[in-house]
Amino acid sequence: MDRKEANKRIQELREQINEHNHRYYVLDRPTISDQEYDRRLQELIRLEEQFPDLVTPDSPTQRVGGEPLSHFEKVQHTIPMLSLGNAFTFEDLQEFDQRIGRLTGREGINYVCELKIDGLAVSIRYEDGVMVRGATRGDGTTGENITQNLKTIRSLPLRLQEPVTLEVRGEAFMPKKEFQRINQQKEQLGESLFANPRNAAAGSLRQLDPKLAAERALDIFLYGIGEIHGQSFPDTHTESLDLLERLGLKVNPERVTVKGIDDVMDFVNYWRENRMELGYEIDGVVIKVDDLALRDELGSTAKSPRWAIAYKFPAEESVTVLRDIEINVGRTGAVTPTAVLDPVTLAGTTVKRASLHNEDIIREKEVMLGDHVVVKKAGDIIPEVVEVIKEHRTGNEKPYAMPTECPECGSRLVRLEEEVALRCINPQCPAQTREGIIHFVSRGAMNIEGLGEKVVTQLFNAGLVRGPADLYDLQEDDLLPLERMGKKSVENLLSAIEESKQNSVEKLIFGLGIRFVGSKGAKILARHFDDIHQVMEADREELEAIDEIGPKMAESIVTYFDKPEVKETIRRLEQSGVNMTYTGPARDQSERVDSPFYGKTVVLTGTLESLSRKEAGARIEELGGKVTGSVSKNTDFLIAGEKAGSKLKKAQDLGVPVVDEQTLLQMLDGNG
Repeated sequence: MDRKEANKRIQELREQINEHNHRYYVLDRPTISDQEYDRRLQELIRLEEQFPDLVTPDSPTQRVGGEPLSHFEKVQHTIPMLSLGNAFTFEDLQEFDQRIGRLTGREGINYVCELKIDGLAVSIRYEDGVMVRGATRGDGTTGENITQNLKTIRSLPLRLQEPVTLEVRGEAFMPKKEFQRINQQKEQLGESLFANPRNAAAGSLRQLDPKLAAERALDIFLYGIGEIHGQSFPDTHTESLDLLERLGLKVNPERVTVKGIDDVMDFVNYWRENRMELGYEIDGVVIKVDDLALRDELGSTAKSPRWAIAYKFPAEESVTVLRDIEINVGRTGAVTPTAVLDPVTLAGTTVKRASLHNEDIIREKEVMLGDHVVVKKAGDIIPEVVEVIKEHRTGNEKPYAMPTECPECGSRLVRLEEEVALRCINPQCPAQTREGIIHFVSRGAMNIEGLGEKVVTQLFNAGLVRGPADLYDLQEDDLLPLERMGKKSVENLLSAIEESKQNSVEKLIFGLGIRFVGSKGAKILARHFDDIHQVMEADREELEAIDEIGPKMAESIVTYFDKPEVKETIRRLEQSGVNMTYTGPARDQSERVDSPFYGKTVVLTGTLESLSRKEAGARIEELGGKVTGSVSKNTDFLIAGEKAGSKLKKAQDLGVPVVDEQTLLQMLDGNG
């Protein structure tokens, strides 16, 4: 291929990849498989390596790259990024509305209500449609240049749909699932956990090495235009958001334009009650005057605009008493302290325990037994102790010291280099073995129904299981003498164990609990090698050649499968009839195009009789659909079972098609 042909093909590939990025990350409507997308991206990479003079800053290959920076350069904002005034009560909102009325002499003002994303405010500049710079808000006047890190956000286009020059403002954030994944990974490594998704997003975007930022699946919503050239400025904020969408930028679909403050309050009330359904954190609602000319008339104070206000949700924190600290030993040997609390209600649930993360946190917070403590759910997900209220101390509190020996096996606890967690390194530690079996049977792994933590512990204490392979040797006579194990329960349990033998091999790989190999990594390995024996035989170099398999994971996989006891476990599992091959969706997804779910965004709600929502979601994804947690105007179907709640009402309000269980089953069978 000569340079002219290469240039033509490069342009074609860039257009295709940009279009598929937009469909996948912005619209949630992919039209090609991940494998086909990767094939095109790899072809583009090869061509750009062959013709390096054809590489441009807006090429999809430039999302991850560049050398680590020594520092961030300062950026002066052309138009200051002002902070918003806060409202904490409905009376505050009424006062805001009345003030607008007094200043303008108008009634029944049109307001735009948007969710207040709990992330990091950023400003991004495009010139002739090409992204040239991204910066943090900083002090509102001066921020930091984080262009390379913002480029790693897949939902943020490097080139707009039209060649306009503009500065756009938005909020970069970390989705809840990614927050959980990273904290789980950090916990396994013995590192300090992120306190909440906001801190995680901010920390990721302020990494001097863009490759580290790229490892975290950040997202972004754009919400405003600072300045624009080559395009007339819209008359209203509603029109400006529509323009951003037309340019290919991701705008939050959960927004409304209303008349008067009463409808604003309805929007606030709805999201205060339903924010847990979102896949990202919000801490309030932003209310803005829609008419931009009216905004100019209202102007700003030195700190904030008069035409906007942020309603802040009440903090989900409570005060309770810390009675004790329990020590838990995980399947990797990491020792985690957990606070035992007087019961307290948080985010609609009763909390009796909260994480203290590690010994350093206990020391840093000066935690004592009997202390009054502030407890919150980090990102409304993980209960944690935020601080100690030292003023409430009576003198009866007792200091706490972490154990020096493993509470399960008595081995000396150690702190490995560059880790913050104490760790039991005894491979025969019963706690690690038991936790490993609990992980093996969990929903994300082999998904053996009826084998919960209590039952596994019972089997372990009875000496019936000492590893995953022992589960497949269990007989009715072994189980019947156990407490709460009637004949029917035993039959169901043995049936579930037998059924798990048919799982595709990625479930087994994940269930084995290989360090650094999560469910996504297990699926990547299964799809690449097809058979677990090929995974076992792969060397570090072969593993690292696979996209998304890094040196740490490769090293861990090789080390794990080198162990004689692991090889024996695999031999016994195979001898018991456990499937060792990949039987999931084929790499070539073309046969799914005829599916009624292909490229569609689907939400599941309510109770289904024929199958669980998780099973339904898995089958929909196998047929090319994308299952999300919240209803928006981009939702193609809502699957509604019994007792469908607020999601059904919202779907009806938005005109989203609602599908009942019978229709769902027909669609899954290809008759929809």
